[in-house]
Amino acid sequence: MSKTSSLADPQQLSPRAKKDNLLQVIIETPRGARNKYSFDPDQRIFSLKKVLPAGMVFPYDFGFLPRTLAEDGDPIDVLVLMDEAAFPGCLVQARLIGVMEGEQIDGKKRIRNDRLLAVAETTHLYADLQHYTDLPRKFLREIEEFFVNYHQLEGKKYKLLGCKGPRTASTLIRKSQNAA
Repeated sequence: MSKTSSLADPQQLSPRAKKDNLLQVIIETPRGARNKYSFDPDQRIFSLKKVLPAGMVFPYDFGFLPRTLAEDGDPIDVLVLMDEAAFPGCLVQARLIGVMEGEQIDGKKRIRNDRLLAVAETTHLYADLQHYTDLPRKFLREIEEFFVNYHQLEGKKYKLLGCKGPRTASTLIRKSQNAA
């Protein structure tokens, strides 16, 4: 019997749309979810990776950029700002506004764990954002706190190294595409 699958492999998509150069983000975990989903490339399906404790949810849609490989060994992470939560496996075209540069510390091992910041092309609420500096400082502090607490649940530490604009984020994308 031949092995067939009803699911496509989103990791094979181009990281950018050809028409308008927008990012093509694959959502893994929607905003407001306690469940953390992850794409399993071997089985070509989204699977439940973990459940956050009561009262803790993902503050924004969280996904990855196809055909990239970040320093942590996974496709590069993308935090997508949009009006309503998406769903696991949904393709969201988004405009790059920056990157949160971070470091994950597991014992003595330090790994860069950067997150791209992007705005969904179809958003109304965030339509005017062009650069991460358009976001309130409190917004960035809250995201940093989420990642600090998220990593702490796994016995790891997370440190925000800083935020940079779209140009630095684009360089990071090219580097991660070359590593894939």
